[in-house]
Amino acid sequence: MDAKILNRTILVSTLLAMIFVLPALGVFFAIYYTTGNLLIGAVVGFGMHFVIFAFSGRISKWLVKVTS
Repeated sequence: MDAKILNRTILVSTLLAMIFVLPALGVFFAIYYTTGNLLIGAVVGFGMHFVIFAFSGRISKWLVKVTS
């Protein structure tokens, strides 16, 4: 496998993982620390994670286009 393709694959995969996790985690912590309610923070963060996951195909295609 070509090193350039491998590097781009690793970059896109890492960026995609961060796009999935970091916003939901940020919302979870923000809700938890402002309200003190773990359950609401978990539900909203979990919901946000799956909303972002629903757009994973579009996000992935965009990242591949940007990194090419």
